[in-house]
Amino acid sequence: MSSSPWAKTKLNRRGNYLDILNIRPVPADEDDVVYEIEAQYHQRPDLLAYDMYGNPKLWWIYSQRNMDILKDPIFDFRVGTEIRVPKGSRLRTLLGI
Repeated sequence: MSSSPWAKTKLNRRGNYLDILNIRPVPADEDDVVYEIEAQYHQRPDLLAYDMYGNPKLWWIYSQRNMDILKDPIFDFRVGTEIRVPKGSRLRTLLGI
């Protein structure tokens, strides 16, 4: 599935489990938006991904784009934290969706 953080990770030889993670980079761009996490999204990146991109499975985009801020993708997703997020059109291009 193209929205998965594991989409580029291969299966082992037998095809029954994932091999070593192949990280899908979300590089910085001048079009990125600075977003301050609001109360309704406290520790819920999936809800923000749904509201922002229409797909809760894109929650991992925030931690991948903000590795220096969100060490833990859930517990560091706190009210008042400022993160950079890619615009939807750019994200669709990056992920091929």
